[in-house]
Amino acid sequence: MGNWIINNGLTSVILVVWMGINIFLFVWFYLFYDLGDQFFYTRHLLGSALAWARAPAAVLNFNCLLILLPVCRNLLSLLRGSFMCCGRSMRKQLDKNLSFHKLVAYMIALMTAVHMIAHLLNVEWYNNSRQGQYDKLSTALSNLEDKGNTTYLNPIRKTDIHAQQIPTYFVFTTIAGLTGVIITLALILIITSSMEVIRRSYFEVFWYTHHLFVIFFAGLVFHGAGRIVRSQQTTNPPHNFTMCKDRSDEWGRIPECPIPQFAGGFPQTWMWVIGPMILYICERLLRFIRYMQAVRYRKIVMRPSKVLELQLVKNGFTMEVGQYVFLNCPAISQLEWHPFTMTSAPEEDFFSIHIRSAGDWTDKLIDIMQKLPEGAQGPKMGVDGPFGTASEDVFDYEVSMLVGAGIGVTPFASILKSVWYKFKDSNPKLHTRKIYFYWLCRETHAFEWFADLLQVLEKEMEERGMGDFLTYKLYLTGWDQSHANHVMVHFDEDTDVVTGLKQKTHYGRPAWDKEFEQVRKENPTSVVGTFLCGPEALGKVLEKKCAKYSDVDPRKTKFYFNKENF
Repeated sequence: MGNWIINNGLTSVILVVWMGINIFLFVWFYLFYDLGDQFFYTRHLLGSALAWARAPAAVLNFNCLLILLPVCRNLLSLLRGSFMCCGRSMRKQLDKNLSFHKLVAYMIALMTAVHMIAHLLNVEWYNNSRQGQYDKLSTALSNLEDKGNTTYLNPIRKTDIHAQQIPTYFVFTTIAGLTGVIITLALILIITSSMEVIRRSYFEVFWYTHHLFVIFFAGLVFHGAGRIVRSQQTTNPPHNFTMCKDRSDEWGRIPECPIPQFAGGFPQTWMWVIGPMILYICERLLRFIRYMQAVRYRKIVMRPSKVLELQLVKNGFTMEVGQYVFLNCPAISQLEWHPFTMTSAPEEDFFSIHIRSAGDWTDKLIDIMQKLPEGAQGPKMGVDGPFGTASEDVFDYEVSMLVGAGIGVTPFASILKSVWYKFKDSNPKLHTRKIYFYWLCRETHAFEWFADLLQVLEKEMEERGMGDFLTYKLYLTGWDQSHANHVMVHFDEDTDVVTGLKQKTHYGRPAWDKEFEQVRKENPTSVVGTFLCGPEALGKVLEKKCAKYSDVDPRKTKFYFNKENF
C-alpha cells in the first residue's frame, strides 16, 4: 500500500475530490428539485423525473467547465513551469491531462444519457397532462392561461395537431428541444470517433469530428434559454398549494387560492463554461500566432525503416529535453495538427523531429519530402510548442530508467544528446549519476539512425572514465532465420552485428523483474525515475514493477513511474 501511495496517492486524492464534487452536486440538486415547495406542482405533473433531469444537468455544468482545461496545452506548460518549485508529484498530475480529459468526457456522456431519458419522459408526461389523461389537478395546471407568456406551467402549448405528434413537434421547434438534439448528436459523434481503434486507424475522422465541440458548446450555452422547467412564483396574496391543490375549480375565485404563477429558471450553464471557453479561445489565438511564424528547414534526411528526420529552425524557439511540438503542413491539411517529440538537445541551435510512417498524414509528408530536389526547402510547416512532458524531469532524479518502444525512443534521444553536451561542457548542473536505457524494436533497421548517437556517447564515457554512467540494452523483438544465422556466424566479434556497438543486442523482451532487481541492488538508497514512451500495455507493466520494487523505508530505493501522454 505504501508503494502504491508513492506513485498514485495524489492522483487518487484528486479523483476522490472530483468524484465527491460530482456526487455532492447530484445529491444537492436532486433534493432541491425533489423537496422544494416551489416545484410541488411541477412534480405533480412530472414525478421524480423532474429531479432526475435536473440533478445530472448540474453535474454536466461542472464537467463541461472542466473538459476544455486539460487540452489547453499552453496553460498546462505555464502551470508546469510554475510547479517546478513544487514536488514532482504535482507536476506528474499535469502529464495525466488526457486521462482526466477522457474521464470527464465519460461523466458527461453518462449524465447526458440520464438527463436526456428523464426529459423524454417529461415531454411525454407534459403531453399526457395537456390531453387531460391524468387527474383533475394535472389538467388544471396544464390549462393555465398565458399572461405575457410567463405564467403557465406546462410548456406544451400547441394542441391543434395529433396528440402523438406533439412530443416530436415540441422537441424540434423549441430552443431547449432543438439544442438538446444537436448537443446529443454532436456528443455521440465525438465519443464514438474517439475510440482507440478509430483514433489509431482513422485519425482524420477523430480529428474532424472532435471539432464538433464548437457546436456542442454553442448549443450548451443556449440550451437553458428555453426555460421549460418552471417553478411556482410568490404572489400577493400567496397561493398555498397545501390548501389549494384539491380546490383547482376555485383558483382565482377565492382570496385564499389565487391563480398560481410560474416562471422558468434563469439559464446558468453559460456562467459555468464562459471562463474555460475564453481560455480556450486565447489558446487557439496563440496557436495561430505561432503558426504564422516562419520555420526554415535546416536538413531533411530519410532514415531506415521509413523514418523521416526534419531539422528545423525558428526564431526565438527554446526547448527543454523530452518536450514535443505540434506540426501542421497546409500542403496536406489546413486543420490537422500532429504531436511529435523532439529528438534534438536544448544545447543545439535547431530542433529536430523523427517521423515514422504511421498513417495517411505521415505517409503524405514522407512522400512530399522524398520528391524534393536535394537541398530544397520543404513545404510550409506550422509549429506549435514546445510543450512540457514527464521527460523534462529526468535530470531531477539521481538515477533514471529510460524505456522506449520503437519510435518511442525519440524523447530519450533528446535526453542522451543533452547528457553528451553536458559532459562535453563539464556542466556542474548535471546531478544525475546513472542512466539505464532500454530500447525495444521489432526491426533491425530501426536501430540504425540511433546507433550513431550511442556510439558517440559510448566513446565519450570511456574517454572520461565514466563507462558506468550509461547502461543501455537494446532488445530486438522480431527477427527471421537468416538474421539468426548471421548473428551466430559473427557471435564472437567485439561489436554487435546489428548496431556496431560494444553492447550486444538482446533478443526477445526484457525480464523486467530481473532489471528492476538489478537497479535496486546497484542503487540501494536512490530515488529512481522510470520514464516510458511506448504502448499502454507496457506502461501498466512498468507501473506495477515500480510499486513492487519501491521500499516504504524513505532511506531505501524508490521508483517513480512517468509516462509520455499525447
